[in-house]
Amino acid sequence: MINLTALRALCAAPFALAMPAVPAFADEAPPPDQRYAVHGQYTGVVQGVGGFASPYAADNSLDPHQVKATNDATLYFGLRLWKGGEIWINPEVDQGFGLSNTLGAGGFPSAEAYKVGKMAPYFKLQRAFARQTIALGGDTVGLEAGINQLRATTTANRIVITAGKMGVGDIFDTNKFAHDPRGDFLNWALVDTGSFDYAANAWGYTYGIAAEWYQGPWTLRAGLYNLSKIPNGIELEADFSQNALMIEGERRFRIAGREGALRVTGFRNRGLFARFDEALARGAPLDLAPVRRRQDRFGIALNAEQDVTDALGLFLRAGTSDGVIETYDFTDIDRSLAFGGALKGKAWGRPQDTLAVAGVVNGISDAHRRWLAAGGMGVLVGDGALPHPGDERIIEAYYALRPVGWASFTLDYQHIANPGYNRDRGPADIIAFRVHAGF
Repeated sequence: MINLTALRALCAAPFALAMPAVPAFADEAPPPDQRYAVHGQYTGVVQGVGGFASPYAADNSLDPHQVKATNDATLYFGLRLWKGGEIWINPEVDQGFGLSNTLGAGGFPSAEAYKVGKMAPYFKLQRAFARQTIALGGDTVGLEAGINQLRATTTANRIVITAGKMGVGDIFDTNKFAHDPRGDFLNWALVDTGSFDYAANAWGYTYGIAAEWYQGPWTLRAGLYNLSKIPNGIELEADFSQNALMIEGERRFRIAGREGALRVTGFRNRGLFARFDEALARGAPLDLAPVRRRQDRFGIALNAEQDVTDALGLFLRAGTSDGVIETYDFTDIDRSLAFGGALKGKAWGRPQDTLAVAGVVNGISDAHRRWLAAGGMGVLVGDGALPHPGDERIIEAYYALRPVGWASFTLDYQHIANPGYNRDRGPADIIAFRVHAGF
């Protein structure tokens, strides 16, 4: 028999490496640990933007009057090796392009669009990792079956070690209201904290190891990951000679009986990076590569979520990073503040549907602005000039219709003022339609 509740959970959380643990089995024996699992998903996004002010443009500009589409299909194979040990692989087929080839805004409007686009479908093994859960005592809890998580019984206090190929965002900077472009918000600065320059190749994945220590309402996480060989590159380092160190503390709590969580995440990227002012001092031609040298880039992010009612939840993201040094693997955002909420449709007789809205303000450092004003290019932005800089301001709203537990249809709207930090451009109004299905 098909379990619609389980299907609904699979469709809603395709990126989570570890599902939430819930107290269980107080009056009955726990079910046996799940031995293996096979899941799948498909997501298609069509996104278009109309006309807007564009008095000048360069290679990294967002263009008006365009429609683009992306498609991806993923399989998730999991196998339990022994008590607490499991392995997962996620082969994926991708196709399509983001607007302007995924360029033109620090808060790019589709996290379903990779930095690499192709017209023909192509195959990637996005994840291949092993996980070991070590019980430390406390209440017995059940880990619910889901994407990249086998059903299991463990204890509230535990250590979880994950190693292999994965996304940093599978473990760090998670948020149940804004972290899944296949089910909730699409904008990069809402799916993750915009200034969180996490290690990733052009598809958003990397090799590394992470450890999580759950103790009562607290969790401490640490991870070490390979950076790309060059900033914003396709190929990853293999020996951690250029690496990212992540540290995160999480505190779970209840306010008025409602669940909430607060996370503080810090990162240190170490590798061959350039400082914008040093590159400018060389003069023309503008190029960051000649002044790259080994140094560190730091950043910190705060991430909170809170249930307000059975139907309404709110979230907050805020972060800052060292903006005098070039962005390495994520996007051109040195500081970011995002706030929003999601409302289930119980009030209008559609409890399985979701209506959500959020706002983001992204900024860059003075050195970063000088680089763009001189004609320099960033990871995603660069209009060839920047005579009138301003913060990038984004509003996103979506309605996700879920007619059955295993599928959803989403209408998404975004308004981006000052795309690429340029007050001469925009505002851009972007409409998207998303189809998602999973088993």
